[in-house]
Amino acid sequence: MKHDSAVKTGAPAGGHASGQPTALQRYSATASSSARVVIARYSTSFSLACRMLGRPAREHISNIYALVRLADEVVDGVAREAGLDAPAVATALQRLEEETEAALASGYSTNMIVHAFACTARSQGIDTALTRPFFASMRSDLEVSTHDATTLEGYIYGSAEVVGLMCLRVFRSMPHAPTGHEAETEAAARRLGAAFQKVNFLRDLAEDTSSLGRSYFPGLDPAAFTDAHKNALVHEIRADLDAAARGIPHLAPRAAQAVAMAHGLFSELNRRLENTDAAELMTRRISVPARRKAYIALRTTMGRRPKSATVNAA
Repeated sequence: MKHDSAVKTGAPAGGHASGQPTALQRYSATASSSARVVIARYSTSFSLACRMLGRPAREHISNIYALVRLADEVVDGVAREAGLDAPAVATALQRLEEETEAALASGYSTNMIVHAFACTARSQGIDTALTRPFFASMRSDLEVSTHDATTLEGYIYGSAEVVGLMCLRVFRSMPHAPTGHEAETEAAARRLGAAFQKVNFLRDLAEDTSSLGRSYFPGLDPAAFTDAHKNALVHEIRADLDAAARGIPHLAPRAAQAVAMAHGLFSELNRRLENTDAAELMTRRISVPARRKAYIALRTTMGRRPKSATVNAA
């Protein structure tokens, strides 16, 4: 196959003397562009928050999100809709994990989303200590239909908290990132990831039950879901959001702004879940209207960071 004359293989990592990118640099940039398409198509909330980051950090967060979304789509029905049976879906997920680990080791993948993630992971210190728990949680979606307190704790850690820790690695490398407070920021990143996941559990309760046959909340019978159940879950989410807010002042300024934006969006979503009858949550998925998202974005850019989820949602 012929290559563009401006790109030649075997060039040094720093680029050609002429200033043209190497073949690998061009490939990596294209891979990151693919990741940006994924985050834009699948999550307006995270895409909006990412805009508040500088370009390098924005690219890294998009690369992380794209791999997470790719794995999530494997287990949440896309592979099955394509005609794969249960063993084939499990095999597809296993291959994705193997490809991810190979790319972490080599710095290259023929899968552009995996390649983009590997570029970020290798530069930001993300390794299998975080990717393996993530894929373990994804596998549990294929194997576990009902969780108890112990399995749910492990699931949330792998599916959401480690993603928060991946993002934190990026934030720590940003310009003007404060030093110290590692324990506080790691705890906050985990609590924010947990809050995001629990919000998604609650608003996807109907789909998870009817389409995927999953029950994430221990002891909860969706057929007997009441406002008391819902309000207890909303309160738990609010506690996670409040704990997460305490870590925001210890982030780089632009990271703090982006995290505050995401925090505000999910606080608003949690408030809307609280104000929706339990019976209605079993029939429709609650979301934040675009105009409200724009207001939260404006408020965040003006420097209003969340002090608590209750205040922030007002």
